[in-house]
Amino acid sequence: MDRVKVLRIGVAPTGYVRRRMLEIAGGGKLLPGEPKVWVSSLDSLAKVLTESNMRLLQVIRDAEPQSLSALARQSGRSLSNLSRTLHTLERLGIIAFIEKADGRKAPTVLCTKIQLVVDFAEPRPEAA
Repeated sequence: MDRVKVLRIGVAPTGYVRRRMLEIAGGGKLLPGEPKVWVSSLDSLAKVLTESNMRLLQVIRDAEPQSLSALARQSGRSLSNLSRTLHTLERLGIIAFIEKADGRKAPTVLCTKIQLVVDFAEPRPEAA
């Protein structure tokens, strides 16, 4: 049985995410349980995690296509549409592209579950 791989995605206001990422880039550390991937709204995430795209992820996981062309055939999706979708999924950390010996790139699923962490408001500064 496959091990379940969980990706934590944070949902928070853009300003908070931007400041937090700059803090981390400047040497700050991730807090325990803090997501590495952030989006600014559930709407933006819902546009990516459509039923069609979740079926696509299952095809990638189960069929293990060896190229984008093979995945286009297996999924019944056009190559241009597929490419855009896969790059969006890659940016979110849901898939990665693996380069094959022949130079072709094939997608692989990195997680089988997504856990959401929703911060509807920026945290208050700690009392000194």
